[in-house]
Amino acid sequence: MLEERGYDLVGNENGLDIELSESYCAAVTRAEAKNFYWGFISLPPEQRIAIYALYAFAREIDDEVDDQRRSRENLSARLAAQRERVRRCMRGDYEDPVMHVLSRAVERFGIPEVELQGLIDGVEMDVEPREYATWEELRSYCRLVAAIVGRMCVRIFGYSDALALDRAEELGISLQLINVLRDVREDAAMGRVYLPREDRERFGVTRESLQAGNAANGWRELVGFEAARALELYSTGLDVVHYIPRRAGVCVRSMAGIYRGILDRIVEDPARPLRERVSLSAREKLRVVLQSWLALR
Repeated sequence: MLEERGYDLVGNENGLDIELSESYCAAVTRAEAKNFYWGFISLPPEQRIAIYALYAFAREIDDEVDDQRRSRENLSARLAAQRERVRRCMRGDYEDPVMHVLSRAVERFGIPEVELQGLIDGVEMDVEPREYATWEELRSYCRLVAAIVGRMCVRIFGYSDALALDRAEELGISLQLINVLRDVREDAAMGRVYLPREDRERFGVTRESLQAGNAANGWRELVGFEAARALELYSTGLDVVHYIPRRAGVCVRSMAGIYRGILDRIVEDPARPLRERVSLSAREKLRVVLQSWLALR
C-alpha cells in the first residue's frame, strides 16, 4: 500500500516523522474520499487529521478485498495481518504512517479496538461473492462497514449525549444503503448482490436482471422501497448533529447532504444506476457544503 502510493519512509520516531505521516493520510483522503472529503475539510485541524487517518485505514482494509490489482491468494493471511496491525496500534506500536497517526487518535479520542476490528469483520464479508436474504442480514453488514465508522467519527468529534453514537450508526447505515443503490451494477458484476432477496422477490427483480443491467419488471418499485428505508434512517440519523460540536455538525451535514443528493437522482431516474455511477459535480458538492455552513446561522 505504501509503496503503491509512493510514500517515502523517512523521519525519526519509529523511523517515521509525524508531519509526513499526517501529510500521507491527508493525501490518501483527498485522492480517494470523493464525497466524504468535502465534509472533512470543515473540521478543526486535530479532528481532521484523526479522521484522515481513520479514513486511510478504512481505505486500506477495503482495498485488500476490492482492489482488482491484488491477488486473491493469501487474502485471509493479509486480513489477519491487518488485525494484528490494529492490536499493535492500540499499544502505540506502528511501522507505517497511517498507524502512526491513528495510534495517536485512538489514545486521544478513546476509539475502542473492537470498532476498528469490526470494520475488518465487515470487509471480510466481501471476500466471497454473496447475496443477502433479508434486510436484517444486510443491516448487520452495513453496521460493520459503515455504522461503526460513524461511531468512531463521533468519538473524534466529541459528543454531549451517548445518543450521538446511536444516531451516527443509523446515519451510517442509511449512507451505506445509498451506496448499495448507487453501486448496484458494478457490485453485481463482481458477484455481489446486496439488495435483500426478500425485497427483490417481492418486486420481481432477479439477480440475473441486475447483472444484465435490466430495469424491467419491478425495479422502479424496488428502488422506491429501498430509498424510503434509507430516508427513514437518514432522518433519524441526522439528529446526530444536535449532540456534536457545531463544526462537526457542518462536516456531517455536508457528507450526508451529498449522499442525499445522490439518492434524489436515483429516485428521479431509477434505471440510472444500472447504466452508470450516479454522482454530484464538484460545484454541486460545494453548494451542499455552503448550505451546511449556513445552517449554523
